[in-house]
Amino acid sequence: MKNKIVSLLAIIFGIMIISFPILGVISTSAIIGLSVLFIAIYALIMGISIIDYNTYGSITDLALGVILLIISIGLIFNPALFGFLAEITLYLAGIILIIAGVVSLINNRSSKYGFYIGIAGIILGVCYIIIGTYIANPIILGSLIGIWLVISGIMRLLN
Repeated sequence: MKNKIVSLLAIIFGIMIISFPILGVISTSAIIGLSVLFIAIYALIMGISIIDYNTYGSITDLALGVILLIISIGLIFNPALFGFLAEITLYLAGIILIIAGVVSLINNRSSKYGFYIGIAGIILGVCYIIIGTYIANPIILGSLIGIWLVISGIMRLLN
């Protein structure tokens, strides 16, 4: 039951991330901040849900979630921070996706689809960095994070 709730939250967060850039009223800082916030919430929920059987993975997820939560709050509520991080924000979000993919890969070794969730995070993180370098369109970049959350949620439901 807990796994289905986490899966559905991942799908809902992913759809929300994909939808926000389409509205076109949210600034780049808020889009990236919300995307990172949803990944932080997902990591925190995963950390809490796997604490019973994977302590190391749980601590990793919780630490990642707290770090991402702090970064996302800074990006959402402090536009000056976005200006300061503007040069590395695109890379930061891609690196966060890659780290989340690696953590998912490590934590879900026994899961049927855990490997694929981790690989999807790593591939989309690399794509995020490449696309961010050449295009820097927040709609596309926000959608990549949303796609990873939707893929993660669907694969967890299939598991």
